[in-house]
Amino acid sequence: MSDTNSEARWYVAHTYSGYENKVKMDLEKTIENRGLQNLILEVSVPMQPVIEVKNGVEKKTDKKMFPGYVLVNMVMNDETWYVVRNTRGVTGFVGPGSKPVPLSEEEIQALGYRESEVLVDFAVGDTVTVTSGAWKDTVGVISDINDQKKTVTISVEMFGRETPVELSYGEVQKLR
Repeated sequence: MSDTNSEARWYVAHTYSGYENKVKMDLEKTIENRGLQNLILEVSVPMQPVIEVKNGVEKKTDKKMFPGYVLVNMVMNDETWYVVRNTRGVTGFVGPGSKPVPLSEEEIQALGYRESEVLVDFAVGDTVTVTSGAWKDTVGVISDINDQKKTVTISVEMFGRETPVELSYGEVQKLR
């Protein structure tokens, strides 16, 4: 399982029916506590709008598209596998044996997922300040932007020399 592919893909985790939203919340809390935002990018319980008619009254509700499943956009490695697999309510990943199989591009598009468009208000060369994490309050200049991983690389002065540091979009803010 150690094929550490650094590219985030969508995987399907099987959950106890009715626990999908709890799994999503617990997993998001664990991601935050362990600082895994750059490895587990999104946890999703796909919903679709449904119009129910009860006693002649139309009511619009959201219904789970896949009861018993949660979609996770993540970089698969031993740590992320362990975190998702050991979240309360998760019974395993979809795939043969214990080897999770990522969804194909076609499957993701069929679900109505596009590569989530993230509009960032910074560009290479911009000066940003780090808003969270180990580098909080550090100011640096963006040298690279990776839309695939949703990260920026900034140059930080450390021990008298410039050192590149990779941070997620959410950890930096453009200096006004």
